[in-house]
Amino acid sequence: MLDWNEYRKELGGRIGEIGKLSPDTLRGYQTLSGAGAKTGHLDAKTRELIALAVAVTTRCDGCIAVHTAAAKKEGATVDEVAEALGVAVALNAGAALVYSARVMDALADTP
Repeated sequence: MLDWNEYRKELGGRIGEIGKLSPDTLRGYQTLSGAGAKTGHLDAKTRELIALAVAVTTRCDGCIAVHTAAAKKEGATVDEVAEALGVAVALNAGAALVYSARVMDALADTP
């Protein structure tokens, strides 16, 4: 298994390198990343649970490393994380089902 703490540190270093080479790119990302917190509509824990579900659906290991730590910091429980991940699993299965319907449609349309 991956050492997530070490990976998170290494990732931070590499992202720092990108920030030095392209500071506006990193600033733009940070602006996007922090925008939700400014509205006050969702609390930090809920945003982190959503981030974990999205991290799974987008298959982003870096996102998993960062947002798992943040979710724990915000007080997310194992049960809450598991429920958020269940939503991710259901959405991925749903997307596969929808795209399966598209295949069937393309198949019916193909001579």
